[in-house]
Amino acid sequence: MPGTRQLSASFRDPGGFLFTDHGILYRQINRAYAQDYARLVDSGLYDKLVKAGLLIPHVEVDQAPAVADAAFKVIQPERVPFISYPYEWSFSQLKDAALATLSIQKRSLKLDMSLKDASAYNIQFVRGRATLIDTLSFEVYKEGEPWVAYRQFCQHFLAPLALMAYSDVRLSQLLRVYIDGVPLDLACNLLPAKTKLNFGLLTHLHIHAGAQKQYADKVIVPRKGGMSRQALTGLIESLESTVKKLTWKPAGTEWGDYYENTNYTDSAFEHKRQLVKEWSAEKQPALIWDLGGNTGVFSREAALAGGFTVSFDIDPAAVEQNYRTAKTKKEQNILPLVLDLTNPSPALGWDNGERDSFNARGPADMALALAVVHHLAISNNVPLPQLATFFAARCKWLVIEFVPKSDSQVQKLLTSREDIFCSYTREGFEAAFSGRFAIHKSEAVRDSERMLYLMEVK
Repeated sequence: MPGTRQLSASFRDPGGFLFTDHGILYRQINRAYAQDYARLVDSGLYDKLVKAGLLIPHVEVDQAPAVADAAFKVIQPERVPFISYPYEWSFSQLKDAALATLSIQKRSLKLDMSLKDASAYNIQFVRGRATLIDTLSFEVYKEGEPWVAYRQFCQHFLAPLALMAYSDVRLSQLLRVYIDGVPLDLACNLLPAKTKLNFGLLTHLHIHAGAQKQYADKVIVPRKGGMSRQALTGLIESLESTVKKLTWKPAGTEWGDYYENTNYTDSAFEHKRQLVKEWSAEKQPALIWDLGGNTGVFSREAALAGGFTVSFDIDPAAVEQNYRTAKTKKEQNILPLVLDLTNPSPALGWDNGERDSFNARGPADMALALAVVHHLAISNNVPLPQLATFFAARCKWLVIEFVPKSDSQVQKLLTSREDIFCSYTREGFEAAFSGRFAIHKSEAVRDSERMLYLMEVK
């Protein structure tokens, strides 16, 4: 059908798939899923989960299916403003996604349904909350059957959370390597021995990993009587208790307290905030990327214009603080994410098509690049013309800050290396970026040697 395209990430479930028609997102429900979908709606579970903010809402539409022979119904789900992935989340984001999944499972069991999968990729942050976006994740509960998504939950949520809490928060990046979740035997090998004294981690990770290894090549025959509903509820509550007890304090990193150690005067800081706020309000961007957002101070100024703001930073402590602030303030249009601009999220999965790259999820209407250029140009040796090309591919409007060599922050970068950056001057910066952008405004940041620019891609 002209204009119809099935999403490359949506192919594993025989119950249905996502597709677009002339840019509008739809989900085809196949006849194989008709009974489960009817129970989801008729039981009232759909309404309860949507009301609780745990499930993405949809409407049933009179839209031609993408594959007519298999089709039962077509629905139009609410579109998520920005798709993110677990390896881009902070500790608390992954924890909230885990708890949302378990809450959905508990609510489902009360209405004779169960989650047939517990993939972290089925969770997105919508209006500031962890929300299930896969309407086809439910199945009719069958008395005596175990939770088929138990292993997946442990690999996608519990194992990486335990590694982040007990070993190193950066181990969340294992989810970028193991797209189907962190193998439990690997997680157990990386966890300290003291985690065996934690009953929940002992049960759901260490013993679970041992059972996987023991029965890896064997056909498992369910014991007579199976797992009762009460036992299944107990399993979910045990997982919930284990996850809730996992904690991580965002401290000890270079950027987590960046604004306390910056060389900005109060006057310069406020002037910079005002410029970001004014220029964002002037252009009214629907989607903003703050590339180097730290704890989100300037992200919030840009978000006041009403657009959805994705606040990226390389430092997990800064992103954790940003997310906690967003939760406390109940902000609905700010999404903090972990991202290394020098090694951004690539396309992953089957045929490199299941998880979009960072670049494929753009371009944004506006990008902020504040106190970023000197790190990329000097710390990482990226030439200014390449930086201009990089930013031009990712936004229409760019608010960017140039920090000269005379600035103390740049001097810190040059203390341990030879200054080979002869073109790193204001004139060199403007020449490089003028090749890809029209410079609409440039203004000196008060009480500093820094310059802020508003540019439009050519």
